Amino acid sequence: MSLPKREFLQLLGAAAAAGFGLGRSTHAQAASAYDVPRHGQVSLLHFTDCHAQLKPLYYREPHVNLGLGDAAGQAPHRVGEALLRAAGVRPGTREAHAFTHLDFERAARRYGRVGGFAHLATLVKQLKASRPGALLLDGGDTWQGSATSLWTHGQDMVDATKLLGVDVMTGHWEFTYGAERVKQIVDGDLKGHCEFVAQNVRTADFGDEVFAPFTLREVNGVPVAIIGQAFPYTPIANPRYFTPDWSFGIREAELQQQVDALRAKGAQVVLLLSHNGMDVDLKLASRVSGIDAILGGHTHDAVPHPTRVKNRGGQTLVSNAGSHGKFLAVLDIDVKGQRVAGMRYKLLPVFANLLPADAEMAALIDKLRAPYEAKLNETLAISDELLYRRGNFNGSWDQLICTALLDTQSADIAFSPGFRWGTTLLPGQAITREDVMAQTAITYPHSTLNVMTGEQIKAVLEDVADNLFNPDPYYQQGGDMVRVGGLGYTLSPNEKMGSRISDLRLSNGELLRGDGRYKVAGWAAVSEESRDAAKRDGAPPVWQLVEQWLAAHRRVHVSPVRQPRLIGVENNAGLART
Repeated sequence: MSLPKREFLQLLGAAAAAGFGLGRSTHAQAASAYDVPRHGQVSLLHFTDCHAQLKPLYYREPHVNLGLGDAAGQAPHRVGEALLRAAGVRPGTREAHAFTHLDFERAARRYGRVGGFAHLATLVKQLKASRPGALLLDGGDTWQGSATSLWTHGQDMVDATKLLGVDVMTGHWEFTYGAERVKQIVDGDLKGHCEFVAQNVRTADFGDEVFAPFTLREVNGVPVAIIGQAFPYTPIANPRYFTPDWSFGIREAELQQQVDALRAKGAQVVLLLSHNGMDVDLKLASRVSGIDAILGGHTHDAVPHPTRVKNRGGQTLVSNAGSHGKFLAVLDIDVKGQRVAGMRYKLLPVFANLLPADAEMAALIDKLRAPYEAKLNETLAISDELLYRRGNFNGSWDQLICTALLDTQSADIAFSPGFRWGTTLLPGQAITREDVMAQTAITYPHSTLNVMTGEQIKAVLEDVADNLFNPDPYYQQGGDMVRVGGLGYTLSPNEKMGSRISDLRLSNGELLRGDGRYKVAGWAAVSEESRDAAKRDGAPPVWQLVEQWLAAHRRVHVSPVRQPRLIGVENNAGLART
């Protein structure tokens, strides 16, 4: 289907207004970039991990996403040129910019910002117009990640997703608002608009379902089952005290039973809306049969082409749709003889310069932000370099936060969580309060300052490294490697637990002594004891310390970004050379 002439002219007008020069070839790109021919009776639109980003933004993809063992060289563990070769994407193109970190600053200035709910809404409406009955699925991590989502307890995102027309969602960071708030939204605001599904969340006492495990919808005469899979390690990666009466987990056996029961009820298409992370989904797909496709999230992997995984019942298509509102996936399914005969998948980058803003969504966003606009836009400093956060190790935003913790807390070492969410700033841009909050807006933000021995510090790094590099995906239970300031180390990802971390040195080159005692600053501790201690001691939230540090500097320069010395991964496709 081609764009109607009127809509196409509006699109060009919006692109010109945004300062995007449209040459003759770009006219063709604008006309065809979002023209995805329909295939079959069932269409699913999928986004995930938007992290409450309502406005267009810059977002740099990782240059380090290591895959080990069987995962080496396979999706999602390909970055940069290796990813482009595997995906058949030409370097230097708009698509190359969307899917990789390559030449990021120049490409970002050329192609503009991505995402934004007003632009996403336009794309959703276009695709739904060409696909009657299409369902919009949200993979979670939607209500958290911005100042306004924190200050409104997720209400701004609830209002925005209702207007966007989300039909079904699952969750992860949503749970950090606490069980009471989550149930209030699910049973209140979302009722009649969007179904929250999660087959793997049960009560801790009797194992009762907390949420509907699935929804069964008829799409153009085809019974379609959508099973929800919330993040299985929520009580480990985030504070347990937010959901003390709920239990989580992968629940592989229960999932198989659910799939079988839905097939027996007549479901001709069975989908898993997952927040497992792609590596977990790949393993799950090999062990649970009867799922046609897994639409995944959590690991923020922008994977151009899905992976087809064989299992005893046939095969399952596994995908992951990026993050921050930067992508919208389209899955078309053709059903013949009550069985899936074919599937076509397309992951579309959402370029704000190519999609006009939906007027109704833009008006809602303005309304939601109006009470906070002055506070959000206050300039705190100017960045002299690219500020990003994404990848297995420190990004420059992480380096900035660690440096702020070191300086304001007079610490020897700083730890910052291996979070994947957070926007990117280009050199020369102002750092506003909104930008700081986009890296730190959580419900347990209090800073910490503890004395630790060198042996304890090494044990922390070993534990997190095993979480990230354990060869069994089911033991990979959180984000990326903890970000470190004031300390360098060598990492051998292929070694066993306890043998990966070596040669730990302070910034002055001094070796970390096992029996030495060091002041370690941090934030976002997950234990109830840390929460209570922070309240008792009046520990400031991390954003207060970062703002304090920025006010003292005004111009920010944090290079070089501290990275561990890596051993045994020199030719890994998940490690970029440039």
